[in-house]
Amino acid sequence: MKFQKACCTTPFKYGREVLGPSGMAGQYDEKAVDSPFVFWHRGEYHMMHVGFDGVGYQTSIARSNDLLHWKKYPPLFPRKQLSGWDKGGVAGVWLLRENHLHGLPALKKWQGKYWMIYHSYPYAGYEAGPANIGLAYTEDETLQNWTRMPTPILHWEDGGAWEQGGLYKGCLVEDAGRFYLFYNAKECEQWLWHEQIGMAVSDDLLHWQRVFDGPVIANSENGWDAAFCADPCIVQEGNRWLMFYYGYDGYHAQDGVAYSEDLFHWTKLADPLLRYGNENSIDALHAHKPSVIEKDGCLYHFYCAVRPGRPGDHAKNQDPTVTDRETTEYRCITVATSSPVK
Repeated sequence: MKFQKACCTTPFKYGREVLGPSGMAGQYDEKAVDSPFVFWHRGEYHMMHVGFDGVGYQTSIARSNDLLHWKKYPPLFPRKQLSGWDKGGVAGVWLLRENHLHGLPALKKWQGKYWMIYHSYPYAGYEAGPANIGLAYTEDETLQNWTRMPTPILHWEDGGAWEQGGLYKGCLVEDAGRFYLFYNAKECEQWLWHEQIGMAVSDDLLHWQRVFDGPVIANSENGWDAAFCADPCIVQEGNRWLMFYYGYDGYHAQDGVAYSEDLFHWTKLADPLLRYGNENSIDALHAHKPSVIEKDGCLYHFYCAVRPGRPGDHAKNQDPTVTDRETTEYRCITVATSSPVK
């Protein structure tokens, strides 16, 4: 069956943040919020996300009844309470959930527990050092108290040359009793590196095996995703799987989509689905890092919006793509929809 792009387009940008940084010293989200993951739990929508405070990432969950107005809650893994390989900070990016595009994105349990994929960087700073991927679980219905596995479930040291700069931003899918983990990897730590998407499989969530020697979603030779293919968000639409991801060309990051019949072999659409905005917009630099759900027949495409910093911004983050001078950006979370919302 021919792929119909219309099923995943969201031309109506909300145009303002739905979740922003606090700008408050000492808070987990002092400088930025990033990496939305939206799901349904106990009668409310939840958005797991990471905040950046100048030292590292920390994970929090916000809640909403309408997907536009969100209330934040304290971080799940305060850095001062951490020890072990992930003591630098836990960046929670995915929870095991129902992944049907047209269904309720409710969390689902395995062996009586909820499961979280996260990554952690070894050094202080913005994404400093090669990260590994970890796993946490909870039986707590409030989702506030988690147990982290003592060691990573996927190591960059065990990967190919294209993974030697670190692993991060996993996407966890269960299908027919088997688990699939899609993740970012980069080949080095020197900017401008390349990011591509890898794949591993497991029968128990604890032991993982890479499927291919190379990436399952690779950079294009040129164009909008020539430098990065990253941050997969996978949903099922009928008998087909859709992977929303972002591409980066060295200047702007934009969200695109690939499709597959079997989770192993993917076809990328040639052009972005969600493009960066004009110079005055909230996403003038980047429109990236997708989390996609449907509500009442309307598709909501949450993403991280980035624009250059402006005088008077209550929160400022150093632009990580500029390494030779101080240049600030404003980084928040917003949404685009398939039909207008207020």
